[in-house]
Amino acid sequence: MGSAPAASLPTSAGAGENLVLILDFGSQYTHLITRRVRQLGVLSLCVSGTAPLSSLAGLRPRAVVLSGGPHSVHAEGAPSFPEGFLDFAAGAGAHVLGVCYGMQLLVQTLGGAVEPGVRQEYGDMEVEVTAPSSALYGEDGKRQSVWMSHGDEVVRLPEGFEVVARSVQGAIAAIEHREKRFYGLQYHPEVTHSPQGMETLRHFLFDVCGIKADWKMQDVLDEEIKTIKSMVGPDEHVICALSGGVDSTVAATLVHNAIGDRLHCVFVDNGLLRYKEKERVMSTFNSDLHLPVTCIDASEKFLTELKGVKDPEMKRKIIGREFIVVFDEFAHMLEQKIGKRPEYLVQGTLYPDVIESCPPPGSGRTHSHTIKSHHNVGGLPKDMKLKLIEPLKLLFKDEVRKLGSILNVPESFLKRHPFPGPGLAVRVIGDVTAGNALEVLRQVDEIFIQSIKDAGIYDEIWQAFAVFLPVQTVGVQGDQRTHSHVVALRAITSEDGMTANWYDFERPFLVDVVKKICNNVRGVNRVVLDVTSKPPATVEWE
Repeated sequence: MGSAPAASLPTSAGAGENLVLILDFGSQYTHLITRRVRQLGVLSLCVSGTAPLSSLAGLRPRAVVLSGGPHSVHAEGAPSFPEGFLDFAAGAGAHVLGVCYGMQLLVQTLGGAVEPGVRQEYGDMEVEVTAPSSALYGEDGKRQSVWMSHGDEVVRLPEGFEVVARSVQGAIAAIEHREKRFYGLQYHPEVTHSPQGMETLRHFLFDVCGIKADWKMQDVLDEEIKTIKSMVGPDEHVICALSGGVDSTVAATLVHNAIGDRLHCVFVDNGLLRYKEKERVMSTFNSDLHLPVTCIDASEKFLTELKGVKDPEMKRKIIGREFIVVFDEFAHMLEQKIGKRPEYLVQGTLYPDVIESCPPPGSGRTHSHTIKSHHNVGGLPKDMKLKLIEPLKLLFKDEVRKLGSILNVPESFLKRHPFPGPGLAVRVIGDVTAGNALEVLRQVDEIFIQSIKDAGIYDEIWQAFAVFLPVQTVGVQGDQRTHSHVVALRAITSEDGMTANWYDFERPFLVDVVKKICNNVRGVNRVVLDVTSKPPATVEWE
C-alpha cells in the first residue's frame, strides 16, 4: 500500500503530546495499525517509511511503529528508515515497535541477524510468552493465537535485547530492549486474526509508552476550524466542490462554520451522476443543510472529453482536469460578482484517498503505478490556480461520519453509501459514451439500490452499486433470441474502504433483483454478482 508523504502533514497534526507515527514499509495491513491506534483514542499518522528525516521535523511522536512489508531485508533496494531515524526517535523520547518486516529491519540495523526461515510461517500460529514480566504482554497469559506472515526470521538478537515470546515452531515472535525503548513483534497484532492483538497494542501505548487516550473528534473539529481561519484571510473567499457525498458535504459544513458566507459551494453535473442524483442532492442541500450551492451543468463538456477513452487512469485524469476548469470558470464568475477572486478550493479528500494515491515504499514507483489516482489527489493538474483546503485528509470514512454528526449533518445523509469522485465513469468499463451505457447503468443501479433499501439492509452494507460491462451475451426474452448487455452487481462490507468483504445476500433477494433488472431495463439479459474481497480486488472496478 502507499502512505501519506510526510512533508504534506500539517504542523498541527503533531502538536499534541500523544502522537503515534506509523512508518509504512508496504504492508497491506499498515492502515489497520493506524486505525487500531485511533480506535484506542490516540492520534496516529501513517507516513512513508523511506521519507527523508527532514520531513518529520516538528513532529515529536511518543511512539513509532515500523510496519510490515512484502520485502526481505536482504533484498536489493529493500526499504529502510532514513539515516539518523533512530537518533530522531531517541531525541523525541519515542518508543519504537517493529512489526514483522519492521522488527527484522530494526534487528538488522542494530547488529542482529535475519536469515531465511527453515520453516516459513504464514497464517494462524500459536505463540508462547516466555518472559514472566514482559512489558508487551503484561498479564495476558502464556499462550495466544496470532497471524504470521514471514519467510525470514530473526536468528540473532542485537546486544541488550530479550526474547519474550516464541512461536510453537521455535521462531522468535517478540523481543524487547526496555532501556533503549525498542520492541518487536514478528506477527501482525492489528488484524482480527490475532484476537489478543488489540490488548497487546493497548499495553504498548498506555503501559509501556505512557500515552493518554486524548484524541477526540470534537478536538479535531476545533483544530480544523482554527486552522482554516488562520489560513483564509478575513476578506478572502473560498469555493467548495460538492459531490453530493458524505465527504464533501461534511467538509463544506465544517468550512462554512469557520468562514460563513465567504464559502461558495458548487455542484457540477458532469454527466456521470446516478439516476436523478442532481435533483435529489440539490433538494437536500437547500432544505436540510442550508448551504449556498450553485449547480453547473457541464455534462456535455465532460462527455466530449471522455469520448473514446477506455483507459481507467486516463478517465480519472481527464475528469480531475475538467473539474478544475469548471472551478476556475466559477471563480472568475464570482470575481465579477463580488469583486474579488476566490483563492481556495475545498475538497473532501480522505486519508484512504491520500494513501491509495501514493506509491508503496521500496517499489521504486511513481504515482502512475499506484493502485489508482483519485481525481482529488493524483488527478489534479500541476498548474491549478486555486489553493487546496482539505480538512478531512487525515480522517477515515467512519471518523468523517462522527465529525458530521457533531456538525449536525442529517443522519440520513451521513449514512449514504460512498460514491466515487469520477462518478459512473469508473462503473462503465471502457468508453462511457458508447451507446446508451450510462442510461442502462443508471436504471440498473437504481433498481439495485432501491431493492436494498426495501429489504431493510442498506445500513448493513458499506457500498453497493452496478457495473456496466463491455460484453454482450446471448439470451432468450419473450421467446426471442437476444444479444444484449451484461451488468454486474457489487455490494461490500467494510470499516474504512481500505479492506472489504462481499456482502452475502440471501438467495430470494438476488432472484428478485435479477428479475426486476431483466424485466425493466431494455438491453440487459444477464446479471452477474461480484464476490471478490479487497484485496485482491479494489472496491470499484476501475
